Amino acid sequence: MRIIFTFLLGLATIVLSAQNTTKPNIVLIYADDIGIGDFSCYGATAVKTPNTDRLAKEGIQFMNAHSVASTCTPSRYSLFTGEYAWRRKGTGIAAGDAGMIIKPHRYTLAKMFKQAGYVTAAVGKWHLGLGEETGKQDWNGLITPGPKEIGFDYSYIMAATGDRVPCVYVENQRVVNLDPKDPIQVSYVKNFPGEPTGKDNPELLTKLKPSHGHDMSIVNGISRIGYMKGGKSALWEDESIADSITTHAVQFIEQNKSKPFFLYFGTNDIHVPRYPHPRFVGKTDMGPRGDAIVQFDYSVGEVIKALERCDIRENTIIILTSDNGPVVDDGYQDEAVQRLKNHKPWGPYRGGKYSNFEAGTRVPFIVNWGNKLIPQKSEALVSQIDMLASMARLTGVDISSVKELDSEDQLDAWLGRDRKGREYVIGFGGSLTVLTHDWKYIEPNKGRVYNPLTNTELGNNSVEQLYDMRKDRGEYDNVAEENKIIVGMMKEILRKEKAKGVGMDL
Repeated sequence: MRIIFTFLLGLATIVLSAQNTTKPNIVLIYADDIGIGDFSCYGATAVKTPNTDRLAKEGIQFMNAHSVASTCTPSRYSLFTGEYAWRRKGTGIAAGDAGMIIKPHRYTLAKMFKQAGYVTAAVGKWHLGLGEETGKQDWNGLITPGPKEIGFDYSYIMAATGDRVPCVYVENQRVVNLDPKDPIQVSYVKNFPGEPTGKDNPELLTKLKPSHGHDMSIVNGISRIGYMKGGKSALWEDESIADSITTHAVQFIEQNKSKPFFLYFGTNDIHVPRYPHPRFVGKTDMGPRGDAIVQFDYSVGEVIKALERCDIRENTIIILTSDNGPVVDDGYQDEAVQRLKNHKPWGPYRGGKYSNFEAGTRVPFIVNWGNKLIPQKSEALVSQIDMLASMARLTGVDISSVKELDSEDQLDAWLGRDRKGREYVIGFGGSLTVLTHDWKYIEPNKGRVYNPLTNTELGNNSVEQLYDMRKDRGEYDNVAEENKIIVGMMKEILRKEKAKGVGMDL
């Protein structure tokens, strides 16, 4: 067995060394709010995800992989820039009318791929802001800066998120299907005269009602965050979002099958408001949240089919992961809590979206490269922060001149050749956290301990927290007092990481 394994590792090395002659396509499927316990390949029994399971079975399925933050905007910022979002002000959860958070001068993942000769696309959820300045976008013309200015040749994105206005698609930085006679107006300060809201007009909420917040402008029978007027012909229908963005992702693959490409495919399904297409309704016993997971898996399958149809499946690396951990009730009455039953989106871990605890950032992470990888479940410690540096090595791009990146080359771990991965990962969920293979440290924080609206343990505490992950993966037994040497080591890691950011000019 060892001889066979050594031979296969050598074969993988040969494949990697040949990358300059046949560059692999890269498809990054970035799920939204999907937890490590939400896929059947990670142990879920209440929902079946055969397409995702196939990627895991034929590729590398990571059990100790992490987003950079337990919320979406900072995770996406870090993924694209290779810089920890906590180093930058203004990288928290973006409003629907936020200005572009990643500035055009920044080096990004997309720019790196273009440097390597790739054509690039961003399709789906964006949530990184658009335009020069918050609240000053021209939604009725060319919205700039946008994805193009940070390296994407093509973009078809949601303007913000599913629960924030404006509820429109933006293709190549112009709103799709906009009638110039019905211009869009957006405000996150006050409503427009005569426009109904979920708070004042609950009788108009024909599809979903809010459980907390989300009671402002009404679009498609669902109230949102923020106020919007106009743009009626451009408004999306929530039940068709998955089909729309999947169709555009597939079209990009088909149109660029003869050249190396990088496709960022940001799905929306599990993020609220959850309102899957009728053909997925009732596919699980968990209501809209479970059915939306099935819908997500359908989109994964459509991407795989497109790659196979174009005869480029074997030369395409598919990376599937999530922006943060799960949340069940995130603002709408969709029976997600009542119908959860024995399903555990967070797996065996504590916390979830918004939390410092492990389920906030420990997410599904699958790497599949046709038949070029040795299928395995890997315990390697990996982080999404390393996407930029790892893909730079894969494509042969020298990024040594890029200043002070946090991203490290972990390509061997991502391809299953290194079973250890990082020495530690840094996470952010309100406090900074350090996770090694054995220990988890959470910096003291005066924030609230529990969010009753989302039923989330946030992991904040005014004292230092240390957990022995070898025997306490649920993080219930704080052993900081009896392990002061370990605490000191963890604090030193954070001190050095913070020091790296001093004087950064990125």
